[in-house]
Amino acid sequence: MTLKDYVEALKEKSVAVIGIGISNRPLIELLLNSGCDVTVCDMRSFEELGEYGEKLVDMGAKLKLGESYLDDLNQDVIFRTPGLMPFDAHLQAARERGSHITSEMEAFFSLCPCRTIAITGSDGKTTTSSIIAELLRTAGYKVHLGGNIGNPLLCEIPEMHKDDIAVLELSSFQLHSMMCSPDVAVITNLTPNHLDKHKGFQDYIDAKMEIFLHQSENARLILNYDDPHTPYYRDAAHSKISYFSDKSYVSNGVICRDGTIYRMCDNERSRIMESKDILIPGEHNVLNYLAAFGATSGLVSNEVCKKVAVSFGGVEHRLEQVRMIKGVTFINDSIGSSPTRTIAGLHALKKKPILIAGGYDKKIPFDELGDEICLHAKSLFLTGATAQKIYDAVVNSKYYAESGLEIKMIDDFDETIKAAASSAMAGDTVLFSPACASFDRFKNFAQRGNYFKKLIMEM
Repeated sequence: MTLKDYVEALKEKSVAVIGIGISNRPLIELLLNSGCDVTVCDMRSFEELGEYGEKLVDMGAKLKLGESYLDDLNQDVIFRTPGLMPFDAHLQAARERGSHITSEMEAFFSLCPCRTIAITGSDGKTTTSSIIAELLRTAGYKVHLGGNIGNPLLCEIPEMHKDDIAVLELSSFQLHSMMCSPDVAVITNLTPNHLDKHKGFQDYIDAKMEIFLHQSENARLILNYDDPHTPYYRDAAHSKISYFSDKSYVSNGVICRDGTIYRMCDNERSRIMESKDILIPGEHNVLNYLAAFGATSGLVSNEVCKKVAVSFGGVEHRLEQVRMIKGVTFINDSIGSSPTRTIAGLHALKKKPILIAGGYDKKIPFDELGDEICLHAKSLFLTGATAQKIYDAVVNSKYYAESGLEIKMIDDFDETIKAAASSAMAGDTVLFSPACASFDRFKNFAQRGNYFKKLIMEM
């Protein structure tokens, strides 16, 4: 079925689109421009939508806004926003009334005419997705990069051809209850995350499984051999499995042994490069490259792998050097939206940084982060909704008494950044890696990172 056929079929039904976010706007406009009966539901008011709300009305949309935006959903087809979980009571009631619940991403998978590689996990999704896309482009493929990385691809389907490759970063929100899977699936790792949205950690783990549960026997699944959840996924999969590891030997996949990266095929190894030559810093980025090399086996040569690894500068908001002021280096790691990401950032730096952390509370523990901050930070500046929880984790750490760590909690975000900068001396690094989501103050991690960079550039 083509995208045109799909939309034509929707013209005979009533459609609701929940959420006027980045991923849904192209979908909404496509449906309206095609003459579909569309109700757009959003928790914001008409005034808060501004000019875009007026545009939707002019295009013929029915708007259902405000606190009751989810009440009495009864449309034939309902596209949910990724942040609204399928087990939401309003969606369950609609499903019982006969509504078909889907999403922009699920529709994309059912219509995509080319090969697909999808990446999920708790950490490293965006960097791994970006590396895979760069590897494929350098090897000569036409690549469509999207999904959770910020670019919805459904409306770009008419521009795709069978020899292209779509690379998709997928969150647990997008994957939850999705009934389709990619040709190549990658799971980077699993740690507790988004427990404010999921029923529990097991629900989060199971949501990630959807990336491979619907694969064919000829599809491929790339797993982190050393992640404790890998046996659970391995036992549930029926596709071809290979692994990546920087600690263990695997017979099929990609490994790093004694500083050298190899591709493995039936215990035969072929050398790719030395891990120290990877341009972007940190052991976690070595793992990201191992996963990317595994995902592109059979598509990208070892020579191209090395060419990209020694030249690719990484992704914005990921250990991004913003500026040096009087010998002080400022690093934006706003993607550090979980403790494990911030820990990886701390480990990537050669010298203990002045750390700025805190943000939206996703109901995940900070105990391990507290230990790592005591061991790897020079001082700590806390702000946001989780400031007290991180403070408690740090001072309760067994390493705190000997750390000599200075901690300051400041409510105002701007003042926190300025105070951290003022405390720095020549040779110091100020690392902005919140260990939390951005939603207490910002729309997303990118907006938060851009605001941090703005403050630094104005100093």
